Amino acid sequence: MLFPDVDVRLEGVEFTADVLVVVAAACGPPPRCPGCNARARRVHSCYERCLAERPLTGRKLLVRLRVRRFFCDRAACRRRTFVEQVSGLSERYRRSSLGLKTWLRRVAVELGGRAGERLCRRLHLVAGRTRLLGLLEPPMVPERSPRVLGVDEFAFRKGRTYGTILVDVEAGQVVDVLPDRTSEALATWLRHHPGAEIICRDRASAYTRAIKEAAPDAMEVADRWHLLQNLAAAVEKTCHQHRACLRKRADEETGRIPEAPPLMQLPVHELPRTQIIERTRYRHADVQKLVAASWTISAIARRLHLDRKTVRRFRDTDLDQLLASANERRPAGVLEPFKPYLNARFTESLGQVSGSRLFLEIRERGYRGSRQVVRKHLAALRVGNAEPVSADIPSPRKITGWIMRPQDTLPPELDRRLLEVRIACPDIARACDLARAFAELLRHRRGFLLTEWIRQAERDAPKPISGFAGFLRQDLDAVTAGLTLSWSSGVVEGRVNRVKTIKRAMYGRASFTLLRTRILTRS
Repeated sequence: MLFPDVDVRLEGVEFTADVLVVVAAACGPPPRCPGCNARARRVHSCYERCLAERPLTGRKLLVRLRVRRFFCDRAACRRRTFVEQVSGLSERYRRSSLGLKTWLRRVAVELGGRAGERLCRRLHLVAGRTRLLGLLEPPMVPERSPRVLGVDEFAFRKGRTYGTILVDVEAGQVVDVLPDRTSEALATWLRHHPGAEIICRDRASAYTRAIKEAAPDAMEVADRWHLLQNLAAAVEKTCHQHRACLRKRADEETGRIPEAPPLMQLPVHELPRTQIIERTRYRHADVQKLVAASWTISAIARRLHLDRKTVRRFRDTDLDQLLASANERRPAGVLEPFKPYLNARFTESLGQVSGSRLFLEIRERGYRGSRQVVRKHLAALRVGNAEPVSADIPSPRKITGWIMRPQDTLPPELDRRLLEVRIACPDIARACDLARAFAELLRHRRGFLLTEWIRQAERDAPKPISGFAGFLRQDLDAVTAGLTLSWSSGVVEGRVNRVKTIKRAMYGRASFTLLRTRILTRS
């Protein structure tokens, strides 16, 4: 029961209230020399080792094992003596059995250092966090890369440090994890693991350089989801730039007469000094200051602890557009449908109406919020921090969502509102046509029409869409493959989400070795 299929002879058992000691002796055949592999013939001496074993009946278990030291009689061997190792029980320099070592390694993989140490104390095992982490041995990585390799980044700490995950797209298994996302790390891995014929990636330039350098014969496939994401960003930027067209159209439909001023002019609208608005101001100023000092995007990202995509957006986007986008991210709230009525009553009364009276009036009209929300809105009107609601203008994000959805899935009401937007602004209409045409190319794998789409977009599209088209032309082969082949990075994105789950389970404090071991073990 204690030593199944192990060449030892049980000689005695000693036990106390807490510890069980088993006395045994090795009795197997003479071993081979680890230096020259010659069979030993003469015994030099014997000595006793003490090995910690897995607990038994709630007690600590120690094995006092007597082993033999043998001579090596081969003159050419540098070893003169060596100690036998009992297969399945002991190994050199280790004071625990192989079975206990397996237990501790599993504890380390599942719980890590400190949590694993606490569990070991409950199980009557002697193992500190340093010892547990020292037992980690990641699974062996195949010598050759899979035929279809997926590459993507993931965050060890979002906005600061990133790694690279490599996935076998056909099998859906994680192949390896790299400690950073640089082109040098990926290029080194590809040189040591040849064999990739198709590599699915996102639009990161570092991965592109690594693939062209270390695997020039591999076919690169741009991820379709990221292509749609980049297109949606260009469409939203177009909608931001032409928001005045929508406002003008809405004012004309509501029959507003600019020459007839209201009874009371509301203060000039100012954005509220919320945390996200102030953070956007400071971040834009910091990025522009470093750009003016000729800093690179990567250097700015490291200095400000931001993602490179975020730095690029703050570098290339106007501050007013960033502030408008940040302001629209606030939730609408229960008062939003009643703001036109409140603003109208406020101007009619020259700002003298009380919040309690307006609260009672809108409560009769269906308002279910609190009185304090109404008072805050009136206070914001008086100081100019609330935007007067003149018409229902859809936000650029809403319009982008209507455009990017398949047209046959758009409800009739939203389709009607999108038509009104298209009538109000020809540039948004052109962006809508091009975006839907590109989505059709992507969904139906018509990559052979990509060049014609790029040509049309560069000829008469709004500037953000034409910029997106120029970006596609720089990576034409990979984008064409992404719009033609069935391969994509969907499996890789799923594995990245799995990494996030593992990080949350470990409170985000796992070292790279532990995180890599768990990712490869649980893939």
